Parts: sequence; structure tokens; C-alpha cells
Amino acid sequence: MTWEPQANGLQQIIAILKESQSPDTATQMAVHMKLEELNQYPDFNNYLIYVLTKLKAEDEPTRSLSGLILKNNIRNHGNNLRPEIVEYIKHECLQAIGDTSPLIRATVGILITTIASNGGLHNWPQLLPSLCEMLDSQDYNVCEGAFSALQKICEDHAEVLDSAALNRPLNIMIPKFMQYFSHNDPKIRSHAIACINHFIINRSQALMLHIDAFIESLFNLSSDDDHEVRKNVCHGLVMLLEVRMDRLLPHMPQIIEYMLMRTQDSDDGVALEASEFWLSLAEQNICKDVLTPYLPQLAPILVRGMRYSEIDIILLKGNIEDDDMVPDREEDIRPRFHKSRSHAIKSGEAGGGGDEEDDDFDGGLDDDSSLSEWNLRKCSAAALDVLANVFREECLPIVLPILKDTLFHHEWVIKESGVLALGAIAEGCMQGMIQHLPELIPYLISCLSDKKALVRSITCWTLSRYANWVVSQPHDQYLKPLMEELLKRILDSNKRVQEAACSAFATLEEEACTDLVPYLEYILQTLVFAFSKYQHKNLLILYDAVGTLADSVGHHLNKPQYIDILMPPLIEKWNLLKDDDKDLFPLLECLSSIATALQSGFLPYCDPVYKRCISLIEQTINQDMAWKQNAGFDQPDKERMIVALDLLSGLAEGLDGHIESLVANSNIMQLLYQCMQDALPEVRQSSFALLGDLTKACFQHVHPFMAEFFPILGQNLNPDHISVCNNATWAIGEICMKLGEETRQYIHLVLKELIIIINRPNTTKTLLENTAITIGRLGYVCPVEVAPFLPEFVRQWCTSLRHIRDNDEKDSAFRGMCHMITVNPAGVLPDFIFFCDAIASWVNPPQDLHQMIQKILHGFKNQVGEENWRRFVDQFPSTLSDRLVAMYNI
Repeated sequence: MTWEPQANGLQQIIAILKESQSPDTATQMAVHMKLEELNQYPDFNNYLIYVLTKLKAEDEPTRSLSGLILKNNIRNHGNNLRPEIVEYIKHECLQAIGDTSPLIRATVGILITTIASNGGLHNWPQLLPSLCEMLDSQDYNVCEGAFSALQKICEDHAEVLDSAALNRPLNIMIPKFMQYFSHNDPKIRSHAIACINHFIINRSQALMLHIDAFIESLFNLSSDDDHEVRKNVCHGLVMLLEVRMDRLLPHMPQIIEYMLMRTQDSDDGVALEASEFWLSLAEQNICKDVLTPYLPQLAPILVRGMRYSEIDIILLKGNIEDDDMVPDREEDIRPRFHKSRSHAIKSGEAGGGGDEEDDDFDGGLDDDSSLSEWNLRKCSAAALDVLANVFREECLPIVLPILKDTLFHHEWVIKESGVLALGAIAEGCMQGMIQHLPELIPYLISCLSDKKALVRSITCWTLSRYANWVVSQPHDQYLKPLMEELLKRILDSNKRVQEAACSAFATLEEEACTDLVPYLEYILQTLVFAFSKYQHKNLLILYDAVGTLADSVGHHLNKPQYIDILMPPLIEKWNLLKDDDKDLFPLLECLSSIATALQSGFLPYCDPVYKRCISLIEQTINQDMAWKQNAGFDQPDKERMIVALDLLSGLAEGLDGHIESLVANSNIMQLLYQCMQDALPEVRQSSFALLGDLTKACFQHVHPFMAEFFPILGQNLNPDHISVCNNATWAIGEICMKLGEETRQYIHLVLKELIIIINRPNTTKTLLENTAITIGRLGYVCPVEVAPFLPEFVRQWCTSLRHIRDNDEKDSAFRGMCHMITVNPAGVLPDFIFFCDAIASWVNPPQDLHQMIQKILHGFKNQVGEENWRRFVDQFPSTLSDRLVAMYNI
């Protein structure tokens, strides 16, 4: 293992390492080029490890940088390095693990884990025994360096360390780590707990054998003087709560008392880790039983944890009130994600349709990118939110006095935390809060004009959490004043308040829907004025508020005076934005909602919008082809293609037949054919949505492509990609209704897959309903081909469609079922009770459909005879038999 550098080579490399610390971009570029050149020399990596481990006289940043460059080389070219070089690097790492400098020890640790990850732990058999042996060293630096490296290895290789492939080294490591829980140095104690914590979530076998001893050791360290140790103890207990609740249960009162203390720890990191405990506990079914006695202590602690600290206020520029003229920095604008179109049927239950639960609690706390990471304030608010959902109204006697003390406090920081707490309990305690809202809502509306921007912004969020109640009351009393004040806040002189007001207004729009129609002119004038006032970041949120307004009021927006206010500024933005500008996406989404709402009112604008969407799709497809054929090209961002497809769907849906001439004069069908075969599921999802919408609007242009499209539709009936499968299923249903008997030649491409989907356990409601409707529609146009398969799907078909509201889709599906039963009555016999249940779900079936159903029922009754029919009907729940008598006279 001897290797000696050449003096001039060493000097050259040190010079490069020094240069690379220069802030000048040009210098850094030059250094990068030199490093790439040096990578051609095999022993360049020997020089790097030499500088890191041997050149003790050199300054630490230069030595550490040498190790980090080596780490990148191993990560990128590790498999091509000569074995003897890798062995030399490994040897030197283990020699240098106890360097006197903490920075160098940490760098060596990173290097060791990179080598282990790159080559696999099995290719470095002496690593774990060597590190474990070093833990016993009397030299603190050696012990700490080895532990630091082991902690990184445990984090990266938790599963492998517990596997037979390595002879289960954990069986030795875990008991050994636990010996160090009582080490006299806090850093070593902290490493030891952190190492073991990595094995809790996977329920590693070796840890489970020692679980009681581990828990006892954690308890012994619970009041350690060192904050890192306390933090790791809290982290361990939070994870044990999820995986070994049985072992913690006997100690639960002590653990809760301990966590109450730690949630108020003077160290923010410890307090945050302890606050996570309440979030985890809320998910356990024992939460209510064990926590009830402690709720009076916990609630005030959580509300205190919601206060902004002085550092928060500085980071948030909380003392700067008017900043609306300050341009945004690009790095402060977070990436936004487009939600592709998905077709759902309106269900009978309130709000049906989507399967997505939008329950992420952000606590109105998307304060700022400088604070967008998880912190004590957010965690405390989220904990109060989940606990309010567990305890419901029972927590109000405890929480209401706290709200009284905080909401009306003269110190703005305390008042602000009270407003946040009031928003946090909204979901869980709504029933109990209703009696207090007539007093609280006007007070909150008055807080919208508080002189502190941070109070105004959190008030917007909290009011949005009570929007549902506001909308259900007499409008003049609450909705109107709330709307007027929120619109003023949309034009606030503080950017954070503008953002919060826009988001809150979007929520209000979704709750109020057409209740906003009387105020449309005033709303539109405000939103349009904001277009001229907003900086970059909030402009993107404003597009969303405008799009949501269009979704909420629908065709009521289609009045000349509204169109004249809304469209000119949007078209102006549209003309200014270049095709590769990311801001085009939210504008396209917004226009998609507007086109769907305005319907024929969008006609004057549709030509340029349509052409540009086609152009965006074409450009993306061409870039994608260029990228696949030539490594030098950049991979295109397909999001603009997805958003363009969705806007075309909006146009097709809104303009209906009026889109025909645009389609006729473009190559949209050829583009769609390519998009439907894209590797990215989101592109296919939006393609099938557009295919279905074009089928409804102008089938004459879709018809010629059936032979190409149907096989692709069949291949995408894969429920692993739920949204793609859902839209493909819906499109097939729309196509066969237009294609009629001609569908016969394509049924074999799709029917088997649809039957598999409808019988699949745990399929989402939306997909089941769409599948049932499409099978019904196939049966409507080709009953002879589909009816033989009735026994394979009729029961699931009936249970999927019994909740759907009366509408055209339900109508065509049930007609299809009637046609199929007429062709194959025996196919439905074993499941006839399910058919009876499904037809009873109609509120008001069309006359001819009613007659078809009645004919089937009476035919069935005649076939089995009066006595058998009676026995059959006696199995029904009484509500069902009564309903069948009333509806179908049977």
C-alpha cells in the first residue's frame, strides 16, 4: 500500500484546489475543465486521497475539497478505477478516520460511505469489523470518526445490514452500539442512538430482539444535557410509536409527560422532534384514551409553539409592510405542477367524482421559501389540526379559553398565533364552532385590515377554512362583507397578503360557486386590476384564482360585459409570453377553464389559442425526437405539451361543434396519434381526454383514425396508471356511442381488459364507474357481442352504478344493460337481485327506458312464476321492494 506523489504533480493539484475556491464563475469553469482533463490520469485519485489524508500542513477547506472531488469521481467513474487504486483509497480512508480535524473526519466518512454504496458492502468485507473495532479506541477522534462513518452507513444500508447476504452484522452491531449510550462524550452518545434509530422503521430483526433494552436505554438518556442526544431520543420514540406501540404502551403516561416537556425544549430542533410525537400519536387508535388527561397541558403548549420567533420574523421580512413594488427573485418562485384532466362521473353523494383527497395541511404556512421547510410553527399547527380531528368538539372547552386569550391579545405575534390556531381546529371542531362563528367571523373580517401584514395573511387562510359555513348563511350578513374585504386584500400592498388572499378567494369560489354570480363584475374588475399590479410569483397564483372562478360560475361568465373585462389583459399576457416561458403553463390552464365556461363566448379568441396549442405540441414532439436521436440535444419539458392538450380539451368541450373548422384545417389527429403513444403517462392521460372531447364535438374528424386508435386505447387499459386508464376507458365509451354497430370489429381489443378492471379489488370509485358505463355503452351498440360475457361482470356493474346521479352517461349504460339482458337473460339470473337494486337507484328514468326495465322485470316474474317471484322478493330489504312496486308496478 505504498504510493508516493511527485512533488510538481502535487503542487499543480493544490494550486487547482485553491483556485476552485474562487467566487469567480469564469475561474470555476476553467477549474472544472482542468479537473476533467486530470481524470484521464489513473493516479489523479491517489493524489486527491493523499491531499485529504496526508497533507496535514495544508488548510482544512483545501484538504476537504480534495476529498469531495474524489467522492464525485468515485460516484461517476468508480467502476472504471483500477482495483489497486480503489484498495489504496480504502486503506488511506481507514487510516485517516481519526484525523484531529472534525471537518476532515466528516469528509473521510462521506468518502467511505460513497465507496461502500458504489461497490457494495460485500466488496469491502473488512470495513464494518474495522470501524466497530475503532469504536473501542481510547483516542476520542478515532472513536468519533468511526461512529460518524457508521452512522452514514446505517442510514444508506439499513436493509442490507440486516440481511443474510452479509451474515447479519447487525446482530453484533446493535448490542455494541447500545454500550455507547452511556459514553461520557455527548457526541458519541448521539451517534449511538442515531445509528440504531435507522433500524426502527424497517423493524430490523436484530433490533426487535433487543427492543426492551433499547427502550430502557432511551429512557435513561431522556434528560441528557446535550440537545442532539435529546433530539435523537425523541426521534427514536416517535418512530417506535409507529412500529412497536405494544412495547411503549405500559410506559405511555411517562412518555407523554416527557414529550410535553420536550415540546417546550429551549432547543428548537428538540422541540420540533418532540412535536412530531403528537402527529404520530394522533394516527394511533389509542390516542384519545391515553391523551385525554393531558390535553389541558398540551393545547396551550402547541398554540405557544405556533408563534413566530424573532428569527422567523426577520427571515420573513415580517416588519416590512409594503413590498408590492419589489420584483420577485426567480429562486423564490416554486415549481408548480399541472393537474391533468381526468374524467369523473357526478356521483349521487355530495361532491362525488374525484378520488383524490386534498387534505395536506399546510397551516396557511407557505410563508416563504426561506421558511418553506418544516418548522416548529408548522408542526404545532398540524398537530393541533390532527388532534382536533381526533377529539372533535370534546377539545373545545380546553381550546376556546386559549383562543379567547390569544385572538384579542394586544401583542400582534400572540394574536397571529391565535388566528392560526382558530384555522387549525376548523375541520375537526366545525360542529362545535358553529355557535361561535356569528361573533368570530365579523371579528376575523376586521382582522383583514390589521396593520401587521403577517396578521392579515394568516387571517385570509383561517377565513378560507370556514368558507363553507359563510356561504351557507344569508349573503348580506357574511359572504358579501368577506368577499369585499378579501378583494381589497388581493390588492394589498404586501406580497404575502396578496398571495394568501388569492388562495383564500379561490377556496371561497369553490365553496360559493354560482352564489358569486351577482358580484361577478366587481370580482372581475379587482382580479384584472391585480394583473397590472402583481409581481411574478403572485401573478401565477392569480391565474389560478381566475381559472377557479370560471370553473365555479360556468356559463354565467358568458356575458359581453364580463368578457370585455376579463379577456383583454389575458390575451395581452398571452401575446407577451414566449413559447418556452414557464409562465405560459398557468396561463394555458386558466384559459382552459375560461374556454370551458364561456363556451361560444370564447369564439373570438379561439383561433390564435388553438393554433398556438398545436404549435406547442408539435415543437415538443420534434424536440423529443431530436433528443432521442442525438445525445447533444436537451430532453424537452413535456409539461407544455400536456397543458396544451388540456387547453384543446377545454376548447372542444366549450365550443362543441364550433371547433370543427379548426380541427379540419390542422394536423391535430396525427399529433394526437403520437401523443397517445408517449412514454409519459401524463401525456397519454391528457391525450385520451382530448380524444374523448373531440369525439363528442366533431366525430367526423376522429372517425377515419379508428383502426389506429383502438389498439392504443386497448393497450392503455392498465389500472396501474389509474388516470390514464380512466381517461382511455371514458374515451372508448364516447367513441362507441358515435361509432354504433361499427364498434363490433374493435370490441375484442378492449372488452376483456374492461372486465378485468371492473372485477379488480380496491379499484378507485371513479375508474369503476367509468368502466361500468363504458361496458354498458359497448353493450348498447353491440349487445350480441357483449351479452355472452354478462355473468363475468353484471354484479360488479350493478354495484358500481347504483350511486350515480341520473344523467346521459347513466342512461346509455342502462339501455345497454337492458339490450344485453334481452339477448342473454340467463346471464343475469344468478345476480338478478343486484340488477333490481341498480334500477331502483333511478330517480326519474326517461319514459322509454322505464318501459324497457319494466318489460324485463315482468318477463322475469312471468318466467319464474308467481310463487318463486314472491320468495325472491322476500329476500329484498323492504325499502327496495317498496321502491320497485312504486316505480315499476311489480
